[in-house]
Amino acid sequence: MKIIIAPDSFKESMSAKQAAQAIKRGFRRVYPDADYFCFPIADGGEGTVDALISVNNGQRVEIQVTGPLNKPVDAHYGILHKGTLAVIEMAAASGLMLVPAVQRNPLVTTSFGTGELIKHALSLGVQQIILCVGGSATVDGGMGMMQALGMKFYDAEHNQLGLGGQYLQLIDYIDDSQLDPRLKNIQIQLACDVNNPLVGPQGAANIFGPQKGASPAMVDQLEQGMNNFADVIEKITGIDYRAYPGGGAAGGLAMAAIAFMNALVTSGIELVMQASGLAAALANADLVIVGEGSMDGQSVAGKAPIGVALEAKKHAIPVIALSGILGDDIEGLSQHGIDVALSILPRLSSLPNALIAGEINLEYAAQQVAQLLRLGSMLGGATKVLMD
Repeated sequence: MKIIIAPDSFKESMSAKQAAQAIKRGFRRVYPDADYFCFPIADGGEGTVDALISVNNGQRVEIQVTGPLNKPVDAHYGILHKGTLAVIEMAAASGLMLVPAVQRNPLVTTSFGTGELIKHALSLGVQQIILCVGGSATVDGGMGMMQALGMKFYDAEHNQLGLGGQYLQLIDYIDDSQLDPRLKNIQIQLACDVNNPLVGPQGAANIFGPQKGASPAMVDQLEQGMNNFADVIEKITGIDYRAYPGGGAAGGLAMAAIAFMNALVTSGIELVMQASGLAAALANADLVIVGEGSMDGQSVAGKAPIGVALEAKKHAIPVIALSGILGDDIEGLSQHGIDVALSILPRLSSLPNALIAGEINLEYAAQQVAQLLRLGSMLGGATKVLMD
């Protein structure tokens, strides 16, 4: 029996790798001779790099870059597939977690460090980059990223502009003569599961600005800046990117990547499944087990377990989900490839205690699921005897 184990992390309790091993240990107590294939996964957001390094025996590259507050920070990215593929998390260099709550201000935060990660990966000769754009602290339209890659921005008086979203509304023209030429020879894919446009009520400033510390006045300023940036880009490319699906992701960085680097926007979990080899492994599996900290029937868009389940259903493979918390409308999960969803909590518990005991509870729950499967198999055989 071939069993695929592909959980996401259980936030604040265990990593995806720890979760996969806990499930494997539980199942092995009941099915010691089964073939187990563990694929710790992520949805293209934070944790994706480490998950893919683990599955692919990749290389972790650690460098110092410019953080969102224009100060040095330590960051890392992954090199996979014999050095041909780099996986970069924007959050590692330009993440909200790098900015103390009292200092969050998207008028000053910059994506420059993300560009530095890309530039470093180019120096290693990669042929493809997966850029995971979740968890950023910026609403600078990717201006900082492009500055790190050699692009220069000027105002109407020919002054070169600095770093931060405050400069978007001042952009008059762009000099791309020193843009890193190696960008022309690689493929860049954005791991992105949001469809927000660049501007408007659902755009980068209005939706993501407040999450990153913007006041209503800042949101208005950033919205004006995004519209101005889009005007300048349209003059260069002949394309209006304002309504481009996903262009507003990561505070508008997606638009810059699309316009200046020919990046392709792709579902994060789909990219992860391809890069990890999970999509291929699912083809002849007998059972798939997914999981994460919380699941319900409503918030399924872009979720890693749902992406795995839907892929498994293409091959008619049963899928069991193990979750710390099951929310409302869990019946709706069946419409997204989940056959059975179970909570791993064995008893009432406070959240801190549940998080501490998460790995133990997951292992025990996996063992119980395996025992149920064995019992079902035994009952199935008995039923056949009675019917005969």
